[in-house]
Amino acid sequence: MIKVGITINSIKQTINSLSGKPVTVKLNLGRNKFVTFPAVVNGVYPSLFTVSPFDKSFLGKTAYSYSEILCGRVRIHEKLKSAKPE
Repeated sequence: MIKVGITINSIKQTINSLSGKPVTVKLNLGRNKFVTFPAVVNGVYPSLFTVSPFDKSFLGKTAYSYSEILCGRVRIHEKLKSAKPE
């Protein structure tokens, strides 16, 4: 489902701000199947972006179009540094 108020340009700006930062990627594979993995956004291009998974044995797709975020197939969240109590 397309979210109201979100555009491809706003998604591009968000992904561009995440470039080089650790993120969590959640993929919707359909039929209630999801894959979640930690990665870093390493390439931002006019029509797609690439991520590098931290797990080098990951065999899935690592390049996504901005429309996949718009449609809800891909979700990306910035990993927040957790505060460790001392």
